[in-house]
Amino acid sequence: MKAEYDFSKAKPNPYAKRLKRSVTIRLDEATIAYFQALAGELDVPYQTLINLYLRDCAVSGRRPAMTWRPSRKGVA
Repeated sequence: MKAEYDFSKAKPNPYAKRLKRSVTIRLDEATIAYFQALAGELDVPYQTLINLYLRDCAVSGRRPAMTWRPSRKGVA
């Protein structure tokens, strides 16, 4: 290994824009179980599968159907 390297003629990484960013997201257990089972069938890591699904939604402009239920405070 050299003591010093010359990077003066180095080119920027053309794939740097494609790098992933780590985020924290809270998912319910049923959602995680669904994607883990599907990932097991497809032999793909479940986080990759979730990323592929979310990317597909973003590219196709798919929006979630949002229906809100009234709060059930005080109900056991």
